[in-house]
Amino acid sequence: MIRLAVFAPIAAVALTVGLAGSAVAQQPAPAVKVAHKTVKVGDLDIFYREAGPKDAPAILLLHGFPTSSQMFRNLLPALGDKYRVIAPDYPGYGHSSMPSRDKFKYTFDNLADVIDQFTEKVELKKFALYVQDYGAPVGYRIAVKYPDRITAIVVQNGNAYEEGLDNEFWKPIKAYWKEPANKDKRNALRDALTYETTKWQYTHGVKNPELVSPDGAAHDQFLLDRKGNDEIQLDLFLSYGSNPPLYPKWQEYFRKHQPPVLIAWGKNDQIFPAAGAEPYKRDLKTLEFHLLDAGHFALETNGAEIAELMRNFLGKHVNKK
Repeated sequence: MIRLAVFAPIAAVALTVGLAGSAVAQQPAPAVKVAHKTVKVGDLDIFYREAGPKDAPAILLLHGFPTSSQMFRNLLPALGDKYRVIAPDYPGYGHSSMPSRDKFKYTFDNLADVIDQFTEKVELKKFALYVQDYGAPVGYRIAVKYPDRITAIVVQNGNAYEEGLDNEFWKPIKAYWKEPANKDKRNALRDALTYETTKWQYTHGVKNPELVSPDGAAHDQFLLDRKGNDEIQLDLFLSYGSNPPLYPKWQEYFRKHQPPVLIAWGKNDQIFPAAGAEPYKRDLKTLEFHLLDAGHFALETNGAEIAELMRNFLGKHVNKK
């Protein structure tokens, strides 16, 4: 389909036969351009990628761990013909500032506060959210604070229910939550910061790993390996423990405000498995639910499918507002 052409090489220009019987070349639609920008939020430089017209309905794309806005590198042009699509990097991630831990406290409250201010800087008045992994606790904090600004939510392996954390992956992290001063518990999580684990996040649960570009994992690991970034990530592993106590508040937001929600979830993810997707059905009336044959980073293998689901879903629930 033409709307998904950004995920594949552009085909040869189509030919149509004119009234006189001669072949006339049709010009392909102009490619969507993605801009790479930086804006000041306090003392921080926040990098972001943006595509689409400024007056179009907006979508804020919030990335997970251990990646950055680069996870949306293909989704941005796939949606930018009809939407203003913006993907920022959190502090300590991607190309945004990475202040030292004595100058910036790496917590989910602070990440959400920075992204909240970022939306003001880039003049996002109303917007849909795309949340994945860490993007969920960042995005849901903003949604609870400003429910009237959220036009819809797309959830791709983003948790808001206890069921989503009831698995083997989270056991050592939960042990750290219980004993935050225990250095052995903290150091036990360092394996999650290695290149092997980063590659595993990209390829586990994927039917054909050969379709997953190695560039994403390599890009993420290059930034993870910056001096001091390991301690930042361990701080955020600890801070993730602040999220489950907020789940009831997030669920109440779902029930009270009933945002239209699209679930496009990689069902083979061992970090946020499908068990975390099912409970959304309890609280939401306008819900489209899709479990995809994909892993943690479903956009790597199912990007065209997710883009199509989003276009259909947003066309029904956002474009008419």
